[in-house]
Amino acid sequence: MRSWSAQNVPKLPGESIPLRLYDTSAKQVRQTDPGPTARMYVCGITPYDATHLGHANTYHAFDLVGRLWRDAGHEVHYTQNATDVDDPLLERAAQTGVGWQDLAEREIELFRGDMEALRILPPREYVGVTEVVGGVAELIAKLSAKGVTYSLDGDVYFSVADAPKFGQVSGYDETEMLALFAERGGDPDRADKRHPLDWLLWRAERPGEPAWESRLGKGRPGWHIECTAIALDNLGAGYDVAGGGSDLIFPHHECGASEGHAATGEWPFAKFYTHAGMVGLDGEKMSKSKGNLVFVSKLRREHDPMAVRLVLLAHHYRADWAYVPALIADAERRLARWRSAVRLASGPDAGELLARVRERLADDLDSPAALAAIDAWAEAALTGGGSDPDAPALVKDLADALLGVAL
Repeated sequence: MRSWSAQNVPKLPGESIPLRLYDTSAKQVRQTDPGPTARMYVCGITPYDATHLGHANTYHAFDLVGRLWRDAGHEVHYTQNATDVDDPLLERAAQTGVGWQDLAEREIELFRGDMEALRILPPREYVGVTEVVGGVAELIAKLSAKGVTYSLDGDVYFSVADAPKFGQVSGYDETEMLALFAERGGDPDRADKRHPLDWLLWRAERPGEPAWESRLGKGRPGWHIECTAIALDNLGAGYDVAGGGSDLIFPHHECGASEGHAATGEWPFAKFYTHAGMVGLDGEKMSKSKGNLVFVSKLRREHDPMAVRLVLLAHHYRADWAYVPALIADAERRLARWRSAVRLASGPDAGELLARVRERLADDLDSPAALAAIDAWAEAALTGGGSDPDAPALVKDLADALLGVAL
C-alpha cells in the first residue's frame, strides 16, 4: 500500500541526547537503546471514518520518537498498518450503502493527506491487512503447530492458558481484562470457548462477508494477529517500540505480545510498549462510536496545519486532554510569534535553546516544556534581545527537525 510523502528533515549541529520513554509494561520511563536502525511499529487506523484529533495525537507522538532517533543518528525503520477489513468498516459500509473497499480506499487517502499536512514522517511500510491475508494465515498455522490454538466452528482461537506472559504488558487483573475485552471487540461470552479471554485469530467465512482462501479454509484474520504478522514480517521480533493509543494496551497489545512470544520464543516481543493519551470533547473520549469527533481534515481547511500540530505539541503525549476551540486560537498566536521571530535579522544565541529542546524532548517527549523554551527565545528576539545573525535560522531548523513545525 502506498504511504505518503516525506519532507526533508534538517540536520542539526551538536550532540543529541538518548531518548527516554515510558514503557507501559515496565510502568516506568526507561532509556531506549536502538541499534544503528531503530525499529518501530505503530498500529494504524480502521478506515471507516475520517482522521480525528485523537488519531493525530497518537501518530504525532510517535513521529516525535522517530525525529529524536534521527537526530541521534539512527536510521528509523517504521512500519504501520491499515485495518482495511474489519467489522466496524463492514458495518459502516452497510449503513451508508458504500462498498467496503471503496470506503476504506477513500478514508485511507484522506488519512494520507492529513498526515502529510501535519508533517508526520511516513512509515517505510504502510501495509493494508487485505494485502497480507495469506501471510497472516501462515502465522496462525505456525501457532497451531505449536499447540496454542484451537478451532471452534471453523474459527481459530488463541488459548490464553498457553500464554505464560499474558498480562505482563497491561498489568491488569482478570476482572478488568474481561470488562475491556467485551468493550473492545472481544467475545468473552461466546459459548464453548475454553476461557472467556481466548481471542480470535481467524474468522471463518460468514454469509455476506468478505473472505479469502487460505490453508485455514476460507475466512479473514482477527484483529490482533494482523499487527503481529506485519510487525514480524517487516521488523522481526524484539523491535524497539510498539506504539498506539492507550486504548490499545488491552486487549490489542497484550494479545499481540503473547502471539509474538509463542511464534518466536522471544520476550518481550517489543522492547517498549508505549501509548499516547486519549483526546476528549465535551467531557468524553473522542471516538467514532460516540460520534464526538474533531476531524483533522476540517481543522486543516480552517487553520494552518502547523497550528494544529502546535495544539498537539502543547500536551504531553501520555496525557488525556479535551479539545476546545481556544486551543487552536492559542496555537495560531504562538505560530505567528515564532514566525515573526525567525524572520528577524538576528536574535539571542540559539545554541542553548537547541540543547534545552533536545533535553526536554529526550525526557519522555516533554513537548510542552520544549514549546515554552522556544516561546522564551521568541519573546527575547522580538523585544530586541540578542545579536546573533545565525540564531533565527537555527531556531527555524530545530523547530522543523525536532518538532515537525515548519516556520
